[in-house]
Amino acid sequence: MRLQAIVSQAAMNKNSTILLGLYLFSCVYLSAALAQDRPRIAVFSGPNATIQNSVPLVSSNKVRAKEGLPLLVNPDGSPVRFDHLAPQRLAAPVEVLIEQFTGHPLENDASQLYGPPDGYVDIGGTFYATRQSPGDKPVYRVTLRPEDGLYLLPYMAMQANGSPWDGSCASGDAPPERCRQSFYPDASRAFEEIDRGVNGRNGRGTANPLSSRADFDFYRAVPPGGYTQGLTEEKRTDTGDRAISPEILGEDFFPYEPHGRDPRLQDLARAANVVQGALAGEDYAGAMWLESSFTVAETAYWLNLLIDTQIPISANSSQRVRGIISNDGDRNLIDSLDYILSKAWADDEGKDRIGTVLLQAEQIFASRQAAKDDARPGGYLALGGHGGILGTVGPPVTFWFEPTTRHTWQSAVNFSQLPVSVPGVQGSGGKVETVEVRIKDGEGFLLGQAIPKVTMVRYNRYSRDSDPARVEEEVEVLARVEKNLSDSPLSGLVAEGLGGIIYDPLRNALDIASLSGIPVVRVSRGDESVMVDMNPSDFSIEGNNLSPIKARLLLTATLMKFGALPPAADPRNPTEEEKQRVRDKIHLYQEVFNTH
Repeated sequence: MRLQAIVSQAAMNKNSTILLGLYLFSCVYLSAALAQDRPRIAVFSGPNATIQNSVPLVSSNKVRAKEGLPLLVNPDGSPVRFDHLAPQRLAAPVEVLIEQFTGHPLENDASQLYGPPDGYVDIGGTFYATRQSPGDKPVYRVTLRPEDGLYLLPYMAMQANGSPWDGSCASGDAPPERCRQSFYPDASRAFEEIDRGVNGRNGRGTANPLSSRADFDFYRAVPPGGYTQGLTEEKRTDTGDRAISPEILGEDFFPYEPHGRDPRLQDLARAANVVQGALAGEDYAGAMWLESSFTVAETAYWLNLLIDTQIPISANSSQRVRGIISNDGDRNLIDSLDYILSKAWADDEGKDRIGTVLLQAEQIFASRQAAKDDARPGGYLALGGHGGILGTVGPPVTFWFEPTTRHTWQSAVNFSQLPVSVPGVQGSGGKVETVEVRIKDGEGFLLGQAIPKVTMVRYNRYSRDSDPARVEEEVEVLARVEKNLSDSPLSGLVAEGLGGIIYDPLRNALDIASLSGIPVVRVSRGDESVMVDMNPSDFSIEGNNLSPIKARLLLTATLMKFGALPPAADPRNPTEEEKQRVRDKIHLYQEVFNTH
């Protein structure tokens, strides 16, 4: 029954107050119930995330003309036709007159289908409710308000010295303190721009393709943009309950421009901790991870291994920055929402049976196999053989394959399965001893300093210096072993071979690493889709069909599960008993590599 009808009926009833009160209570109750059923999704910002990067804000010709400065021109010196419009907020309500039939070139061709305008504007710009002369323009009269959201408007900002902005920095070689950031600090602004339709509309011509279907909480896991001057609690747009202290480039946030910084080894722990903490503490329908297109597949696989959750995690990136022609990130975000809400990923008990996926260009990639292949939108491929592309977002969301490897809540190396501490190794001068390495803090989260140091080496043909081969030729490997024993009690090596095959002297050098307590994984080089042959008698872990990068992440996780290998007293001259102890523990690693 409509509210108006109920209110009218209640007004004629001596118990009108009671009836109206009951109705309003029922409305509130129903709204609360619907709000509880509305899906909520966690959105995590990762490093170098182009999907959260915007084009430089350039001073418009409107402000250049106002300040008497030279205007922006075309390459041939002619004046530019249009100003670039940037999404911005109004400070106060403003009334505008919109010319009728200008939303599409053929609107006027169907003018008979339209209702009347709000009025007319004469040649001098004066508004009239009725047409005064044949030359008057029909217009719509509308008040734009700050609460409406972002509007595309000329960018009117100038530099403090009176110069226009022509890029992100005050000059081409300006230091960080004289540059503006182009990356958003969290994903809330990107989501607002998508919902507002400032960078496009949905296929039905309307806005709100995200917020109409779900609510979102934004987390700055390892963000690409930061608050160098800090931020008060009330101004935060991410999830958090305290003010943000001034942040430092390369420690708190990680962009690639205008001054790039790459995340550190310890930030692997930070990423996993933020995601696990958020998903364990709230009732989310799913999660999104946003990162650079070149590295997003790595972190997605890391989350696939570490996060103990039964809800889906979808990773997204963008090849082109926000605001540029043919930006691809917006569509990927909407597709991730479609994926999460579809529940096509759910098993009979409602648990995620797929694991963390990379969703790009309408394709669903298993995070284990996904790799960036080409610097273009959608430039991803699936390594490791067949089945890495699981399906499409459609519509509808459709799976052609289902992963057989363990992931997230099934993973043997997720948060719940990792111990508080594991054995590590330390030594120098050929002497190695076992030490305890703490993995988790008192609340069960990963310690940043405990993340193992896993590096990669590659076998190259035509590299041997002598015959017979001498292990001393492999100075890089031996130096790395010595360095790790000195500085990193948990460490490992990933060796890229020809189909996983590695010959002397590199093989001998890697055996010394294993017998020093440093596990070695053998994989195929590059994009080779080759299963590495099993050899239970050697001193290495066979990396299945994993790419070198993915093998590195899995070895990092398994080191936190099992710790270092048992070192020999003399790694160059081990006893048979010492060799067997190494092989026995490698077997534990191998079981994980065979199933993850």
